[in-house]
Amino acid sequence: MANAADLRRLARSLEGTTEAPHFDRTAFKVKRIYVTLAADGKTANFKFTPDQQEFKCMLAPHAFQPVAGGWGRQGWTTGILSEMSVAELRKALEEAWQHALPKPLKR
Repeated sequence: MANAADLRRLARSLEGTTEAPHFDRTAFKVKRIYVTLAADGKTANFKFTPDQQEFKCMLAPHAFQPVAGGWGRQGWTTGILSEMSVAELRKALEEAWQHALPKPLKR
């Protein structure tokens, strides 16, 4: 069972990640925000591609659900930390982090 401390530790271990307040949440970002942690530490919102979101929500509906409205249609997905193993949390963070990295310069 994962928790907020696991999320912080794993997110900070991803290269280039910074942590900062974001409204009533804590955001983790590289070039862009890829995950936010709720103030109560029970849930996190991950930025997945729509395909990743669909897969996660289908595979583990007890742990993942789209954020309501337009944010959810963009791939933002709420994860219930207590419903994930640490390995599942690590994979979710790595997937979200990949999309937040700066794009390589075209030559």
